[in-house]
Amino acid sequence: MAEELAPEIDDDFDGEDDFAEPEMDAGAETSTAASLVAAIEWHDGGREVDQTLIGAELISEFQKRLPNSPGVYRMFDEANEVLYVGKAKSLKKRVASYTRLAGHNNRIMRMIRATRHMEFVTTRTETEALLLEANLIKRLRPRFNVLMRDDKSFPYILVSDDHKAPAIFKHRGARSRKGSYFGPFASGGAVGRTVASLQRAFLLRTCTDSVFETRTRPCLLYQIKRCAGPCTGEISLEGYAGLVGEAKAFLSGKSGQVKQSIARAMQEASDDLDFERAAVYRDRLSALSHIQSHQGINPHGVEEADVFAIHQEGGLTCIQVFFFRTGQNWGNRAYFPKADPSLEPGEVLGAFLAQFYDDKPPAALILLPVDVEDRELLSDALSAKAERRVEIAVPKRGEKKDLVDHATSNAREALGRRLAETSSQARLLAGLKETFGLDQVPRRIEVFDNSHIMGTNAVGAMIVAGPQGFAKSQYRKFNIRGTDITPGDDFGMMREVMTRRFSRLIKEHGDAGPQPAAPIDADADEPVEAAEMPAWPDLVLIDGGKGQISAVRTILGELGIADKVTTIGVAKGVDRDAGRERFIVEGREPFSLPPRDPVLYFLQRLRDEAHRFAIGTHRAKRKKELTKNPLDEIGGIGPSRKRALLHHFGTAKAVSRAAFDDLLKVEGISAAMARSIYDHFHERQ
Repeated sequence: MAEELAPEIDDDFDGEDDFAEPEMDAGAETSTAASLVAAIEWHDGGREVDQTLIGAELISEFQKRLPNSPGVYRMFDEANEVLYVGKAKSLKKRVASYTRLAGHNNRIMRMIRATRHMEFVTTRTETEALLLEANLIKRLRPRFNVLMRDDKSFPYILVSDDHKAPAIFKHRGARSRKGSYFGPFASGGAVGRTVASLQRAFLLRTCTDSVFETRTRPCLLYQIKRCAGPCTGEISLEGYAGLVGEAKAFLSGKSGQVKQSIARAMQEASDDLDFERAAVYRDRLSALSHIQSHQGINPHGVEEADVFAIHQEGGLTCIQVFFFRTGQNWGNRAYFPKADPSLEPGEVLGAFLAQFYDDKPPAALILLPVDVEDRELLSDALSAKAERRVEIAVPKRGEKKDLVDHATSNAREALGRRLAETSSQARLLAGLKETFGLDQVPRRIEVFDNSHIMGTNAVGAMIVAGPQGFAKSQYRKFNIRGTDITPGDDFGMMREVMTRRFSRLIKEHGDAGPQPAAPIDADADEPVEAAEMPAWPDLVLIDGGKGQISAVRTILGELGIADKVTTIGVAKGVDRDAGRERFIVEGREPFSLPPRDPVLYFLQRLRDEAHRFAIGTHRAKRKKELTKNPLDEIGGIGPSRKRALLHHFGTAKAVSRAAFDDLLKVEGISAAMARSIYDHFHERQ
């Protein structure tokens, strides 16, 4: 969120009010950032501003035409890139603070000097301005704002409510399916472990509805006591509904009641000398205890809260967040936002929170280690989004303070590990420059690999690495589409991947190639590690020998960038042993590195990561092909009709063999639809 840069100036509006406000429903106090973005219309504050002015003089001209209403402003540089996005209770007073040449730190002075244009939008309330600002920062990623680096969505547990025998799933994304959602969890692994334990405790199914409808005998999960078997009537629907209710109660925080109920049932079975049934209850209790024992601290007085902590060191910042729901610890995650070292912890944390909750539901209680600017405003904005009261507190004592201290300890340790990794990464990149005689230390390394089985489900993969390690948000996969490529032709696949990758790079960023690294400014506040990764790679690694590297260089030559991109081939060594790789560099004979060279280990790690990503992408594509149902290819066949067909005939293969008259007997299948299905499977005849 925007920071106060100087005392506000009480000056009257003396220009034409040429600003449009977002259209809102009458009586609505605020709206979501998404609706604001859809409604806003940006204005430049007046069409008569002298375009030759720059910096503070330009800002002063804009300020004269601004109203005293709340809103959001954007500052642009000479290349029309957004420098900064800020919100203000009064646009006129806030922008006026940039016109003074004294009282600013180096970061703000650089931003003012670089400003060549500004745009503004007014909002009805400051709350709307805060929501809009957070959304725009995440979308535009301005250079001088605090930025979230990792914005991956959080997974949830879903217990479906749209089936007679509800299932339990791991869910990520929009909540479009009817059911009960529990979360968020910090990672997919945490959800997977919890779901596996819940299977043992409550015997809920995890199969899809289509598999459920086609089962004729219990699956393996029933045999190993991970499912109650509702698909084949091993348990009545009423009995299964009881298990579902217990699972929901446990996930809703009533774990004590659920465990007491199961313990009583176990004792009753034991008293009746039904030791086999008692053993089932015993195993269920053990599974529940396993879930809680792996959740670390479980507060007694905090039912629902998000606990934040922040630690700054070495020019970097770590923000740790713990999720507590229903009195249980559902994991934690560390973030490393891009923030100027001159900013105080409260300033960084306040800006981070606004972006963090832009697309996530907040907890009823948010605990912070330090106070943040506009805490009440942020609380009101989150309350409006969640449609319930959201409290933001800075605890001073008691259990809540202990939770914040525990999170702070984790933030400190995570940042220590990050600093060690960054230092090690910098040394490895410098070693890479020396080993291969590069012009500069690479800031962006792209590694390419292919994966297929006899040419089927062929994919290309690109991973990216830099000073901060692997940049997974910039990984890319390429489905091989060329019809002229012989199945299994690795050279042809690599040619297609490189053509598509660098053709798009030229289209989006020009053909200037990688730019020299900017000289380090000793007076700059921004650390080198925080610099944005460039769009063009300084180094391209190809998993292959002379054939692959020759194909790559040919493509780069056809695109006119052969002399602008450094390429190195990594060929498997004798007997394909790790440590005996041969490196193909233009102008040099293929060579190997000493077995214990750290640069060799670094290159092996890059190659293995590319191989892992390519294999994973290929397997996902192959699995999708294997599980694709032929009925999905027929127009007009949705989930309901597909379920009806499978329930009637048993399998898709049986549907393909069915006569036209048999298809008419299926509920919900009209004569026209039956003809369409029959013709689809008998078109060759």
